[in-house]
Amino acid sequence: MYQKLVRDKIPEIIKNNGEEPITRILTDEEYKKELEKKLYEEYNEVLNSKGNDRIEELADMLEVISSLATLEGESLDKVIEVAKTKSKKRGSFNEKIFLENVIKKD
Repeated sequence: MYQKLVRDKIPEIIKNNGEEPITRILTDEEYKKELEKKLYEEYNEVLNSKGNDRIEELADMLEVISSLATLEGESLDKVIEVAKTKSKKRGSFNEKIFLENVIKKD
């Protein structure tokens, strides 16, 4: 038993392999919950992959993020635009800075 959100063409691929998929359409609330679970699943797959496999898993994460953005009435382009704005304001992670502590001044 799979019991998980799958990409739109997966049932067709299963049929083409001579098997019969049992599916249902999720409510918006169920869909959001399953997308969040899928994001966590893809996150773990990114952490456990290397090279081209890692790129594939990162692409899967982007697909899930795009779907979550759509649920919020936005697009992946909007998410990327917000990320660029935040990067200009607060910087990126390119300089590999690791904050160990902050000393408060009196």
